[in-house]
Parts: sequence; C-alpha cells; structure tokens
Amino acid sequence: MALLAHQTAEIVETHRKHATDTGSPEVQIGILTTRINQLTEHFKIHVKDHHGRRGLLRMVSQRRGLLDYVRRTDVDRYKTILATFDLRK
Repeated sequence: MALLAHQTAEIVETHRKHATDTGSPEVQIGILTTRINQLTEHFKIHVKDHHGRRGLLRMVSQRRGLLDYVRRTDVDRYKTILATFDLRK
C-alpha cells in the first residue's frame, strides 16, 4: 500500500529542482499527492477502514500546509504546482 522505492525515486526525479533535491515543496507535494490518490482508490473498496482514513486526512492536511507555504512565498510557483498535479478541479 505504501509507495515503493522506485515510485518515490521517479517522483523525486521528475519534480526536483537540482541534482540533490529531495525535500523541496514540489517533491513533497508530489509524493503526498500520489499517496493520497492511492488511498482514495483504497477507500472506494474498503469503505469501513476508518483508521486508514485518519491517515489520509493527515496527509491532506500536510499537503495543504505545504501548498499554503508555497502560496505565501511565491504565487507563480504555487500556480505551477496546482497545474502540474491537477489540483483544484
């Protein structure tokens, strides 16, 4: 259920800013978004998994905090992230 190492490495590779970047907001939001999408599919099948749903809500909150941080610091970067990850439908 968790992201595999090669999936995480692929996300880092596509969204990093430089060769050693693993912690920029873009990378963190990318990893969280992928994990949130996986859990959303999981909850379509396992409706009564309330303990897992709590973890999902924590991830959504963490992503929201990262997005708020990027919006405060650089609005253009924020808009790029929203478009890249197809958020705000």
